[in-house]
Amino acid sequence: MTVTGERTPSTGKLWRNWGRSESVRPLFVARPRSVEEVQQAIAFARERGLPVKAVGAGHSFTAIAAAPGMQLDLTELSGLIRADVETRQVTIAAGTRLHELPAILAPLGLAMENLGDIDRQSISGATSTGTHGTGAAFRGLAAQIAALTLVTADGEVMTISESENPELLPAARLGLGALGVIVDVTIQCVPAFTLHAVERPEPFTDVVDAFEARATAVDHFEFYWFPHTDRVLTKTNTRLPADAPRRPLGPVRRWVDDSLMSNGVFAATCGIGRAAPAVIPAINRLATHLTGNREFTDVSTSVFTTQRSVRFREQEYALPRAAVPQALRDIRALIASRGWKVSFPIEVRVAAPDNLWLSTAYGRESGYVAVHRYWREDPTEYFGAIEKIMRNFGGRPHWGKMHTLNSTVLGDLYPHHADFVALRDRLDPDRVFANPYLARVLGP
Repeated sequence: MTVTGERTPSTGKLWRNWGRSESVRPLFVARPRSVEEVQQAIAFARERGLPVKAVGAGHSFTAIAAAPGMQLDLTELSGLIRADVETRQVTIAAGTRLHELPAILAPLGLAMENLGDIDRQSISGATSTGTHGTGAAFRGLAAQIAALTLVTADGEVMTISESENPELLPAARLGLGALGVIVDVTIQCVPAFTLHAVERPEPFTDVVDAFEARATAVDHFEFYWFPHTDRVLTKTNTRLPADAPRRPLGPVRRWVDDSLMSNGVFAATCGIGRAAPAVIPAINRLATHLTGNREFTDVSTSVFTTQRSVRFREQEYALPRAAVPQALRDIRALIASRGWKVSFPIEVRVAAPDNLWLSTAYGRESGYVAVHRYWREDPTEYFGAIEKIMRNFGGRPHWGKMHTLNSTVLGDLYPHHADFVALRDRLDPDRVFANPYLARVLGP
């Protein structure tokens, strides 16, 4: 990209995130194909006094990627840069989508240590917002970063690793896009592995009462509760060697479960529920009988991730793990008392502590409670009431999912919030990478 030739930033078109909760019309859009073109785009914006924001796949529900000035679309910064099979460290370009990683890592005999259940995000977007999977002994995606390359506000290309600028790693690995533009990340991978998956419907009370024991007894545990029912759908994944016998779902069963039931039928029931909320409890009860009863073994990425085509909005809070059962009981009582009809299930996961300054799991064993609403429904009242419960337990909001907290409140929740803001002041004193969301959560 040059600022005078055919790769000059173009006039922006309307941008919307996946959940249709945020939109913006950038003044300019640049699609850099190299680190040099990222530097040129930042210089182009600075000359015009415009803020710069990088955007990946738009899977955040907050406005963290909203770019009213210069939008950097990193789609063309994609693919493998280098790999060291001996150290199991793989460097990939920032715009690489998570669903592209299996084709990159599998030939090397490697895999990511853990993943979330959606793989449409870019690697830099997922790590910069704190995306995580589940597993009491496993950390989020950002904690798997061994090094990264950042282009700062003044155009400097900065390597951050254990050997170069190591003091910046706890901040930069999960940096909200506030410190600069990440152009590549080096992932500390693990040997490829398979997962034995067991998915079963179980009683709500049994699972919630034994939550900590269930979550720590296996490698990966999570469950979904459909409001208005007394059952949850549990998912238990056990790690096995890559050469373990596989018993994957057949193509017909996978299509029925993941495409027809989880997306096609669910989309229809969400539409019906929106038009006639009174039928939602019956639909939810039916869902607990028709889904979530299967067992299979497959490569890790095929088990961790699922297809999600029904649009929704989401709020997720990280709590001290021991607080999750009471929080869920409070949520169930709240929904009953308000008479709400909620079609989307509530998702519960866990993660190991880490030392990343803005990680929701910083310094504590964490449990995650995520609530959703169909994208055509207004989530304000529901999310607001759930947020009050989460705050009662010292909850920290996922940076990419809807919440109302500001820098004052977040400063009390994160011990290193002030340290991160000070680093931002040092690397971006002119707020080149600012937007209204970052001003709210970090301060102006």
